[in-house]
Amino acid sequence: MDTYRPGSRQVQQWLGLTEVADHVGRSIGSGIKPVAAAFLELQPMLVIGAADENGEVWASLLTGPAGFVRATGPTSVSVLGEPSAGDPLAKVLAQEGTAVGTLALDPRTRRRMRLNGTARPTARGIAVEARQVFANCPKHIRRRDLLHPAASREETAPGARGSTALTQEQRAFVSAADTFFIATVSPDGAEASHRGGDAGFVRAESAHEIVWPDYAGNAMFLTLGNLVTDSRAGLLFLDWTTGRTLQVTGSARIDFTEDGSRCVRFTVGAVVDSPRATGLRWKDA
Repeated sequence: MDTYRPGSRQVQQWLGLTEVADHVGRSIGSGIKPVAAAFLELQPMLVIGAADENGEVWASLLTGPAGFVRATGPTSVSVLGEPSAGDPLAKVLAQEGTAVGTLALDPRTRRRMRLNGTARPTARGIAVEARQVFANCPKHIRRRDLLHPAASREETAPGARGSTALTQEQRAFVSAADTFFIATVSPDGAEASHRGGDAGFVRAESAHEIVWPDYAGNAMFLTLGNLVTDSRAGLLFLDWTTGRTLQVTGSARIDFTEDGSRCVRFTVGAVVDSPRATGLRWKDA
C-alpha cells in the first residue's frame, strides 16, 4: 500500500519530488515508539483537527498539565479533558469513531509529532487510536519558553464569539502571526499541521480571505495533497501571551507559479474567537 494519498502524490509529481517523498515517507509508522511516548507526556498542548457534525473542518487546541496526553499502548493515546462547550469540535469529539489529526508541537524544543487516527470519548476525555505516527523537522517553528502552565477550565472561561467574517481587529491579529495551525481532511482521515514564518507571512487580505506562501518543507505535501482533493480546511491562530485563540473554517485553493513557488488562498466561512481559551502563557526565547 502506498504511504501517500493520491492528492499528495499528485503534488509531489507536479513538483518533481516523488523520490524525496518516498525517502521521507519511511518515517511514517503506525506505532508509538518509546521516544515518542516520552515526548507526548511532556506536552502542555495538543492541536486536534476534524470535521464537525456539519462537515466543516476546524482545528482546536487542547491544553493541560504535562501528562494530560500520554500513550496508553503501542497505537493508543489518552487525552485528559475535552474541548469546551463552545468549541466547534466539542460535539463530534463526544462521538465514537471521529477521524482526527493531532499535532503535538513543543515551542521550547522546536520538536513536533503528528498522530492521525480515530477518536472516541472516555470518562475523563478522549482516546485516539493511531493509524499514522511520525515526527517532522523543526523548520519554521518559532522557539518559545513557557511562563505559565495551563489553568483550570473555570479560570480560562473561554466565552467564544462566533461570526461569518473577520473583523478589522481579527484581520490585524492574523496578519501579525508568526505561527498558525491547519486542519485538512481526506476520504480516509484527517491531518493537523503547522505553518510558520516571520511575522506577517500570513495575511488577512479581506474579511473573507487569508493568504500565505507554502514554504519548502519535507516534500510529503500531506496538507496540500488533501486540499487538492478536498478544499475544506480549518485554521487556528493562538495569542501566545494571552491565551486567545481564533478558529476559522472555510475552503482553500493552491496557486502555483511557473517558478515552482506556491501560495494558499483561504476563503473564510465561519469564525470562532475565544479571548481566554487557555491558561498557557509563552514568551519568545
